[in-house]
Amino acid sequence: MLVGDTDNSEYILIAKLDNAKNLSTLLKAIHFRESAIIFVSENGLKVTVEESKFLQASAFIQSSIFQEYIFTEESATFKINLNVLIECLHIFGGSESSSHTALKMCYAGHGFPLKLLLAEDGGVLTECSINTQDPEEIVDFNFTSSEVRNKIIMKSAALKDVFQELDMSSDVIQLLLSPASPYFRISTFGNSGSIHVDYPRDSEMIETFECQQTQSSRQIQNIINEAFNKSFVCLK
Repeated sequence: MLVGDTDNSEYILIAKLDNAKNLSTLLKAIHFRESAIIFVSENGLKVTVEESKFLQASAFIQSSIFQEYIFTEESATFKINLNVLIECLHIFGGSESSSHTALKMCYAGHGFPLKLLLAEDGGVLTECSINTQDPEEIVDFNFTSSEVRNKIIMKSAALKDVFQELDMSSDVIQLLLSPASPYFRISTFGNSGSIHVDYPRDSEMIETFECQQTQSSRQIQNIINEAFNKSFVCLK
C-alpha cells in the first residue's frame, strides 16, 4: 500500500511509486549540479540539469512508471534543489538498503513546495517538504529534422571507456564527423602530441551514422569527461 491516501484535492500533481529507488537512480545519473528544473505534463516528469548554457542532461520519468499518476493542469515547471531531493529519497538508506521505500509526491502549484511522503517496509513514515523556485530559461537543444546535418548514436558503455583513456593533459577534445573516411574521429592535443581515435561507420560501437557534410567541433575536456561519468550517456 502506498503512503498518504488522504484528501488530495489541493494538489495538481500526485505521483506514487512502490520503490523510491527507481526515481533516485534516474536522478543520480544527471546529478552534476546542485539544482534542477522539473517539467510536469500528463506524460510524466522531465528533470533537466544545465551547466553554463552549453551542457545539459535530462531524465525522463514517464507517467507509466508510477503506480498512480494524476496531473490536473496542462503543464507546470519549477526549480528545485536536486541535492536535497536525492537526500530525501535516500532517507531510509538509499540504494544500499535492502528494504523498499514507498513514495508519494505532491505538488500544489506555483510557489508551493514539493512534498514527499516516504514509508519504509516496517511502517515508518517520513514527510519532506522541499521549497521550489521560479525556473530560469534553459537552452533549447531540440533541433527540427530539417536542421540536422549530421547525427551519430553510439553505445554509451564503449564510448565512455574511450573518453576515459584519452590524453588528460589536453584542454580540449575535437570531434570530427565526415561522410568519408575517417567518418568519426576523436582527437586530443596534449603534452605527448596529438592522439586520434577513428571509428568506421560500420563499427559495432555505432548504432546510427548519418552524415551529410564534414563537421568539426572542439569541446572542453573537463566538461566532456563530466558528462561521460554518467552511465546514461550516448553521443548524438
